[in-house]
Amino acid sequence: MNSRQGLTVLIVILLLGLAGTAYWAYSTHQKNNTLLSENETLNQQIADLTTLRDELQSDVDSLATAYSQLATENESLRGSAEETEKKLQQTQARLNKIQKQSQSEVNNLRAQIQELLKVKTDLEQSIASLQAENDSLRNLTGQLTADLATARSENEALANLNKTIQEELKKLTRENFKATAFRVEVEKKSTKATAKARRARRIRVSFDLTGVANEFRGVRPLYLVITDDKGTPIKVENPINAKITVNNSPMDIIAVKEQQVNVEENQRMSFTYDLEDKLKRGYYRVAVYTDIGLLGAASFRLQ
Repeated sequence: MNSRQGLTVLIVILLLGLAGTAYWAYSTHQKNNTLLSENETLNQQIADLTTLRDELQSDVDSLATAYSQLATENESLRGSAEETEKKLQQTQARLNKIQKQSQSEVNNLRAQIQELLKVKTDLEQSIASLQAENDSLRNLTGQLTADLATARSENEALANLNKTIQEELKKLTRENFKATAFRVEVEKKSTKATAKARRARRIRVSFDLTGVANEFRGVRPLYLVITDDKGTPIKVENPINAKITVNNSPMDIIAVKEQQVNVEENQRMSFTYDLEDKLKRGYYRVAVYTDIGLLGAASFRLQ
């Protein structure tokens, strides 16, 4: 039953109720004249109700029309809602798919970021290591440059010292009375060779005398002289001050050791001197003199 029929039934019921009331009022008027006026009032009420019924009927018709329109609109909205729901489901499905893809991409990006961070850390560590190595190499290069400059300076000093030795050998030695194969060795306590100043304990000198003329043979003093690169004798507790003759001219020397030898025509000779004090780093010159000149000389370096 629709709304219009329901309203009609309601009105009919109301009318029946009013009719019953009118009948009751009429019966009562017969019994009591005083109810006449009430009957007239009821009639007026019935008239009013009739008018109200007509107005309600008009409202019911309007409501029915509105209901019909609303029902049509409802059906349309239902269709739109279903279409919208379908579109929403499709959109949600696409969003879910996109979300899954995005999550996968996010995970992939995170993995890439972690890998890049690890690579960055490794690179930073490598850079720091290379920087430290470069600094070390720069320091080493600077040290090598300084060492090279020092070595050049030392080589120059050694060359100058050897040049001086050679010049002295030419001036102070005799052609038929001079040492050959002149050799100087610096030894440690264990008699092993060393170039370290702090380990040097002994100076060993050896040389050959060959083809010595008769006039130079016989017992002669030999003097061992040790000086630094400036010609200053090394310090000893009891230095030996000697006077020799070179080219008929007297010459003073300060020796660390003296020994008497019987000079022959050909022989191998040697000197051994135990150092009293440690020598400093630098270049030193060792020379062996006789009473009539210089036999030989050589230089050595202590580090």
